Amino acid sequence: MYEHTYPAKRFQITLDFIEKHLSKSDKILDLGISNPLSNQMLDRGFRVRNTQGEDLDEDFSALLKNDYNVLTAFEIFEHLLNPYTVLKQCSADKIILSVPLRLWFSPAYRSKTDMRDRHYHEFERWQFDWLIEKAGYRIVDRQEWTNPVRKLGIRPLLRFFTPRYYMVYAEKIKG
Repeated sequence: MYEHTYPAKRFQITLDFIEKHLSKSDKILDLGISNPLSNQMLDRGFRVRNTQGEDLDEDFSALLKNDYNVLTAFEIFEHLLNPYTVLKQCSADKIILSVPLRLWFSPAYRSKTDMRDRHYHEFERWQFDWLIEKAGYRIVDRQEWTNPVRKLGIRPLLRFFTPRYYMVYAEKIKG
């Protein structure tokens, strides 16, 4: 069904999930600078505005604008020290978020060359759900998928069966 190359598989699953839950009239704020996935969202007719690379742990100005009703963040929250505050500051009625899941057989990702490219969090499903619910959202749909790698060994074999990514669609609880 999906091409089994990274990131094509992840992009296709994400785009299908977006199309399942959002309409073309939604105004989306996508956390992170413009990227191939946000460009594909634009190509499919979605109204997307990206943040500009500001440190979202320190600068909430993009979140405080009221020109969006959907917040998307694809593999962003694991890089933030405080994703809860980001969710509390946003004004979106709907969110679609994805994160890499914590894998018991692999350490958290940490780039040796880029100090900003590290994971402060690799969530378990229940932790990510709890974060979203504590921020005032009701989870409507979830999806997870594997990310096999073409290498030999026990860990690469486990990646064929163990979900690596987790995505959630949630709506703000009114009241």
